Amino acid sequence: MTSCMKMPSADVEDIRKELAAHGQEHLLKFWSRLTNDQKRQLAADILSIDFNDLNAAYKDTKSNKENNQKLDMFMEPIPEELHEGVTRCSPQQLQEYQNIGKECAGSGWGWARWIWVEYLGQHSSITGSKYERAVSAVETGLREIAEGRVAALLLAGGQGTRLGVNYPKGMYDVGLPSRKTLYQLQGERLLKLQELAEKLTGKKGTIPWYIMTSEHTMEPTLEFFDKHDYFGLQKDDLVVFEQYMLPCLTLEGKIILETPCKVSKAPDGNGGLFRALRLRGILEDMSKRGIKYVHVYCVDNILVKMADPVFVGYCISKNANCAAKVVEKVVPTEAVGVVCRVGGKFQVVEYSEISSSTAQKRNPDGRLTFNAGNICNHFFTLDFLHQIGCGDKKLKYHIAEKKIPYVGDDGKTIKPMKPNGIKLEKFVFDVFEFSDKFAAWEVKREAEFSPLKNADTAQKDTPTTAKHSLYALHRQYIRDAGGRFAEEQGDDFVSVDLKVPVNGEEKKDVAEEKSAIGVCEISPLVSYSGEGLEELVAGKIFKGKVVINSPREQMLLVDNGKSDN
Repeated sequence: MTSCMKMPSADVEDIRKELAAHGQEHLLKFWSRLTNDQKRQLAADILSIDFNDLNAAYKDTKSNKENNQKLDMFMEPIPEELHEGVTRCSPQQLQEYQNIGKECAGSGWGWARWIWVEYLGQHSSITGSKYERAVSAVETGLREIAEGRVAALLLAGGQGTRLGVNYPKGMYDVGLPSRKTLYQLQGERLLKLQELAEKLTGKKGTIPWYIMTSEHTMEPTLEFFDKHDYFGLQKDDLVVFEQYMLPCLTLEGKIILETPCKVSKAPDGNGGLFRALRLRGILEDMSKRGIKYVHVYCVDNILVKMADPVFVGYCISKNANCAAKVVEKVVPTEAVGVVCRVGGKFQVVEYSEISSSTAQKRNPDGRLTFNAGNICNHFFTLDFLHQIGCGDKKLKYHIAEKKIPYVGDDGKTIKPMKPNGIKLEKFVFDVFEFSDKFAAWEVKREAEFSPLKNADTAQKDTPTTAKHSLYALHRQYIRDAGGRFAEEQGDDFVSVDLKVPVNGEEKKDVAEEKSAIGVCEISPLVSYSGEGLEELVAGKIFKGKVVINSPREQMLLVDNGKSDN
């Protein structure tokens, strides 16, 4: 929030009057006990607050929460023509897309293996038109990457608190044989994608990687990338910036003091992205680089495909300025938001905002009516981001009740045992309603979504489920490229069961099962999405741990448990 008190050297009495006008005079409770340095720190905190904006945000969110109503009567599914995925499209729809991107796809169908593995699967019913549709999208995306018009933007403001660590979640190692962190996996996927784009076009382009951090993750992230030489990426192509912070409030709307001289603050949510893009100069930087399309995603998904050329190509083909990658929601009670239309505008409706009957409503084909599960994976044009950046105050705030440390009467910080305050935050998907050219692209959950949120003491979304999801996906890549495994038992994907419930009975969430998946890791430097593996694995039988690395990683190319490197 911008400062409404412009004089950094404002007299304490001026500050006191300003605080009294907004009912926040308690912030000076310890003033007489503070040193001069502490007074300057507290004054700077107070001067940075736009009290009018803060009070309005609190009143609006409080009112919205108290008057919260179910949205059932206003909800509509995404129109079929705007909600696609290769496996969802009819042959007629696919035929319509046959020539889209042909002008960009001058190299023929050299990417058929990628499409076959990743989006279609080996099914005899697949027709040539599906190849043409999918390959057209991926080649369009790769050509835009080669031209330097695609950027990846990572939302990385969170610490690994629920994982039991106090450093950025992107620095977390889930226990893969390579010991690669989320940051390294993602950086290497970008490197490989740049190589694929160059192979297709003969032009060496780069994918600028923008990383939005918070006050707590900014410095550790910068130090981590510098220590690891940016994982092979060009330093100038990595842009790290910080989101803004907002004061934390009591349930009654009073600003919380964390210490006698420090206002308690928290990041303004992933929807604070749009303000940060504008005020941190990121939109200007993107414009100078010639960026046209931006892929935004969260740090905690171990399977994420950054700057996915199929997703980018699809969005371009739909002339979309805003889009969401989604997975099919198959269990009505799964606590995931769904992308839909509400009152004619696109938005994400959370599970708590709809009734049980609406959540369970099904189409004639057995699918849930509202089944477009949001996974915080989005596409924006730069023009759309400029549009939103100029009007980011239109985005609504949301309230999150939290346990917030506060200063006691004795000046010591107290850590509460139950929620005692609120954090105001915006959500990145709240911009959907401002798009007049929205689209959704559905992908297979087991191929692209396995979030890391909890420690292994939890039942799902843990380091174990994350690495098992990656192992299972990589084993499938090897099978699709012609390799086989000596043992195949216990090799199910760790994800929500994708089968439609039988006889009205819900299938259980198999993410709760930590099944034993055979260890299998393919370096992103070898394959971005299952492509290019045939010469390494076709006709071979693998036993035990399988690790496939690039020669540049100075490890055995195919390791069946013979090396612990």
